[in-house]
Amino acid sequence: MPLYAVSVAAMVLVAAMTSATAWAMKDIVDAMTNPNDRARVFAVAAMVAAIFFLKGVGSYVQDVALSRAGNRIVATQQRRLYGKLLRQGVAFFNINESSDLLTRLTQSAQSARMIIDILVTSAVRDTLSLIGLIAVMLYQQPTLTVVSLLIGPVALLGVRLILKKVRAIMEMEMKSLAEIIKVIQETSAGILVIKAFALEDRMAARMNDAVRQVEKRSNSISRLESITSPLMDTLSGLAIAGVVALSAVNFFGHDRQTSAGQLMSFVTALLMAYEPAKRLSRTRVAIEANLVGVRMMFGLLDQPETLVEAKAPAHLGEGRGKVEFRDVQFRYRDDRTVLDHLSLTFEGGKTTALVGPSGGGKSTILTLVLRLYDPTYGQVVIDGIDLKDCSFASLRDHISFVGQGTFLFSASVLDNIRFGRPDATDEQVMEAAKAANAHEFIEKLPMGYHTAVGENGAFLSGGQKQRLAIARAVLKDAPILLLDEATSALDSRSEGLVQEAIAHLTKGRTTIVIAHRLSTVLNADKICVIQDGRLVEEGTAGELVARGGLFKQLYDQQFRGASLAH
Repeated sequence: MPLYAVSVAAMVLVAAMTSATAWAMKDIVDAMTNPNDRARVFAVAAMVAAIFFLKGVGSYVQDVALSRAGNRIVATQQRRLYGKLLRQGVAFFNINESSDLLTRLTQSAQSARMIIDILVTSAVRDTLSLIGLIAVMLYQQPTLTVVSLLIGPVALLGVRLILKKVRAIMEMEMKSLAEIIKVIQETSAGILVIKAFALEDRMAARMNDAVRQVEKRSNSISRLESITSPLMDTLSGLAIAGVVALSAVNFFGHDRQTSAGQLMSFVTALLMAYEPAKRLSRTRVAIEANLVGVRMMFGLLDQPETLVEAKAPAHLGEGRGKVEFRDVQFRYRDDRTVLDHLSLTFEGGKTTALVGPSGGGKSTILTLVLRLYDPTYGQVVIDGIDLKDCSFASLRDHISFVGQGTFLFSASVLDNIRFGRPDATDEQVMEAAKAANAHEFIEKLPMGYHTAVGENGAFLSGGQKQRLAIARAVLKDAPILLLDEATSALDSRSEGLVQEAIAHLTKGRTTIVIAHRLSTVLNADKICVIQDGRLVEEGTAGELVARGGLFKQLYDQQFRGASLAH
């Protein structure tokens, strides 16, 4: 608001000096027709210089303040939009495409800035300039002014007809922009598939179609915005020509003596009023075009958050990290039941493995412990505290996570490990890397710990990425550890190194591990067999094999009759 206040004050000055310029034409003409009155000539010259100097200062202050205010609006709205995204749960990102979110984040804030700029400049500078100039015209030639203003209703009618097409075109253009972003994202993420299946022509066709649509609609908007100029040019030209012709033949009589200076002042004001009038005629078109982006912005900001923190949240203390599922049911948005009245306890400080057929709900259990979703029914409890009553910060501090799809940020090795604990020293980061069997390969990288890993670790192997993820978890040193198929995609040597690192990491922690390779969980304190969202078996590996149930079937499939070491 302070910046806009400064800008408005400068616009008032610019509008006043614009009107003063037209007013001064009378004195200029009268002074030039009587050059012998040198004092008056010099006074008029000084007045003109002052008018243009003040107008220049006002224009500079107006532009700088307006630009800074607009930039601040963009920055503020983009921070609000991104903050809203971060507060949303995982379910929100499952139903909203990243290309659409990116379009809203980048385009919508600019649209908000453009609308406010248009409103401020139109409401203050152009409107005040037009009012001032019309006042000068009325004072100098009232009858001619009334005649010249007859073009206003005609111009408004033309603009109204244009507006009907603008909104629909802009909505379609936003969709096409989102499609361009989507194609680029899919090309970057899926380039191996595109190359392997020779999809270059198909992807190029998608991009060409999206670009063609944006170009077509941009041309349509440009045409609609531009048509107001020739409309105003034609109408204004007819008005000015008519006024000049009528004044020349003195059509309105001789009831008032008119000097050459008065007539010149009137004509100057009329000519100068043309530009702000033209800008004002285009204002509605520009506002309508940008309102589409603003609606998209508030459509995102007004969406309810899928996960909400309790108003007076509890904080997890120094407990053992005991995790309990109490009669938990969970359904996704498609009403597909994933967990069905699941009651399960993960003892503090011990390792519990989740095994069973794919699609049984094992990964969903981890997402509920992380509170990426809330259960449809029942409770997920840590050390006696329902996660719905727990603060997000406290919960996240107590949990480390290592998944099969390891995500690394486009930063250095050092920074990626330090994300586990941002206040850690370089020495602590290195100790964590050593515990994760990552220090040796890091030292061989071109710049060691300062080597950039590329987008999502593009410059590293799968095993190296996994060991960095484990190092990140080691550095965090949280009492609860979640492992989701952390070795599923590794070769034997990398798996051995990662397993050794995991063995160090799980000591003394509540560990919940998902694994399809039973060899990785045979030494777990407890194994829970999950099928169709239910707990069907639990016990040690030896107990479950002896029981002859589903675990025994899975064991026989993988080990082909190999004896289990007791």
